[in-house]
Amino acid sequence: MTNWNGTIIGPPHSNHENRIYSLSITCDAQYPEKPPKVKFVSKVNLPCVDSQGNVIAAEFDTLKNWKRSYSMETVLLELRKSMASPNNKKLTQPPEGSTYED
Repeated sequence: MTNWNGTIIGPPHSNHENRIYSLSITCDAQYPEKPPKVKFVSKVNLPCVDSQGNVIAAEFDTLKNWKRSYSMETVLLELRKSMASPNNKKLTQPPEGSTYED
């Protein structure tokens, strides 16, 4: 189980509300000792996501401070919390349904 598909439903009272975000999660041979690689398929504007949709581990605490006990659910829930944070919930978002190119 190396490649996972994840889904985040945008948190209420934010610019993400009523949006469904798709993500791909890749676990290499070092997982669960090392964090997975997380990439948004759906375009999103968040400080911890680069221009190709990759979640930047150094800018996302859950990946930066990875613990073996964390799960895929932990990653998705923490990303959703990040979307709802006061600094991020009003960020302008790309058009709904747009995706990153491979």
